[in-house]
Amino acid sequence: MDPATTAQVITNTTVNAAPMDFSMWGLFMQADIVVKIVMLILLFASVWSWAIVFDKYWRLRRVSGRADQFERVFWSGRSLEDLYQEMGHRPAHPMSALFIAAMREWRRSQEIASDSFIGLKERVDKVMQVTINREMMTLESRLLFLATVGAVAPFVGLFGTVWGIMNSFQSIAVSRDTNLAVVAPGIAEALFATALGLVAAIPAVIFYNYFSSQLNRYGQRMDSFADEFSAILSRQLDERS
Repeated sequence: MDPATTAQVITNTTVNAAPMDFSMWGLFMQADIVVKIVMLILLFASVWSWAIVFDKYWRLRRVSGRADQFERVFWSGRSLEDLYQEMGHRPAHPMSALFIAAMREWRRSQEIASDSFIGLKERVDKVMQVTINREMMTLESRLLFLATVGAVAPFVGLFGTVWGIMNSFQSIAVSRDTNLAVVAPGIAEALFATALGLVAAIPAVIFYNYFSSQLNRYGQRMDSFADEFSAILSRQLDERS
């Protein structure tokens, strides 16, 4: 047998005897250093996104439940002063923070001898609007990360895909062999990087839209409460005038 043919047979036998490990861990360990960095970035983005998702879900559920309880007490006919004193000036959720901020400004204005009821109402309305904006900014914190992951992760995965395919072509050029065993590792790690990008991006987009919708509803709920509370204070001002 020709020596070159013998060497080719030995090479093919060795390749067949040592199959590639196509498990997720195997693909990661066999990947190029650049692709490994891409995979680690996407894995971190996915884990952190899920941490934000669970935190936001329980937080929104908690503030919504407390808002329901607060509104039941508020509309039960109790005195506003009694309710203000009971809360101890320490708001436990955004709705109570809105009520306490308005009542604090209301009581401060009552201590000032002034006949400008219009100015008092404007100040209370301004305080409530500032409180709504501040509380909504707190609730919306870290949502930008979900939006960023949803928009960027597929392209980061695509970068890893391109890099893996480049490695496949380089392997073909070096070995001068188009055998599947030569190109499979690079293609596999390329597709794995793409999959990680989608795994990170799809949940981030879904939950970003979900939380944005829930926060929009909660913001409208606070605006409605502020308008109703402002109407109550306005009626009391009219009675005093």
